[in-house]
Amino acid sequence: MSAPAKALVLASASPRRRELIARLGIEPARVTAADIDETPRKAEQPRAYAVRMAREKALAAADPAAYVLAGDTVVALGRRILPKAEDEATARTCLALMSGRRHRVLSAIALLAPDGTLRERLSETIVRFKPLSPAEIDAYIAGGEWHGKAGGYAIQGSAEGLIAWISGSHSGVVGLPLFETRALLRAAGFPLG
Repeated sequence: MSAPAKALVLASASPRRRELIARLGIEPARVTAADIDETPRKAEQPRAYAVRMAREKALAAADPAAYVLAGDTVVALGRRILPKAEDEATARTCLALMSGRRHRVLSAIALLAPDGTLRERLSETIVRFKPLSPAEIDAYIAGGEWHGKAGGYAIQGSAEGLIAWISGSHSGVVGLPLFETRALLRAAGFPLG
């Protein structure tokens, strides 16, 4: 009988996910960006979208000699999926929409085991920004940390000073819910320290 696989492939281009998985004492054998279409389907709900994205990323990076971990983080206002901010106008719009309101951050993870078993978890965190003045939005935009972030903000940066409260997983808002990730790896038999 062969020994169980101990290698982990992280199917993510996010440097934050790599930093977070290291907090569990795991150094991925390989990091690869899964090249998939990330367009939401017509009328797709945020929860379903987040889980589908994580699943598709894991399957796209399948490796029969390793566990493959993928994740996706979605910022949602009601049924609306807020985009990743690639320009200042998008980031500004997202921040204005979230100003003084609660939103959900859905962080889905999928783990594909070497035997083809797929396990999934979803973390849901509620976040509320303080009411943001135009000057606060301008200052945040000027800092640039919004670029490429779901909903146009990075909780691990200066945006944390604009957040009145959160309920749920801080690491999930950053991009990888560590409690759920650890439980998923354990359930799949991945060796953890």
